[in-house]
Amino acid sequence: MQLHQLKPNYKRKRKKRVGRGGKRGTYSGKGMKGQKSRAGRRLKPIIRELIKRYPKLRGYRFKSFQLKPTVINVEILEKKFKEGDTITPKVLHEKRIFRKIKGRLPQVKILGKGKLTKKLSIEECQVSKQAQEKIEKAGGVIK
Repeated sequence: MQLHQLKPNYKRKRKKRVGRGGKRGTYSGKGMKGQKSRAGRRLKPIIRELIKRYPKLRGYRFKSFQLKPTVINVEILEKKFKEGDTITPKVLHEKRIFRKIKGRLPQVKILGKGKLTKKLSIEECQVSKQAQEKIEKAGGVIK
């Protein structure tokens, strides 16, 4: 048997031609006016409508790739660490003080909110002036 010899087992059903008089009345089930009642109607592409709904943003839209540092206050260091501990971003992450961002350890900045009485050494962190004063006053070291 060849491809050109194949035939269906059923009769083909003819497509109903609407809008040519007959028993359906003047509009033949298509309604009155409008895009859907016309012959050879063309519906608008839906994607175009979606594009037109987008806001028209003006101006320069560049977001810097640099992430903002994660902020940690001195009072958190007072609660979570013992006398003489070394504080690095890795240690802070292990103690679950902050999470990784996009699979990386973010930069850490220590701010001066709260009191500090313990001697701590801080490495690989940014420190604000107020926090630096408090850490050095307590006998800590910033590297």
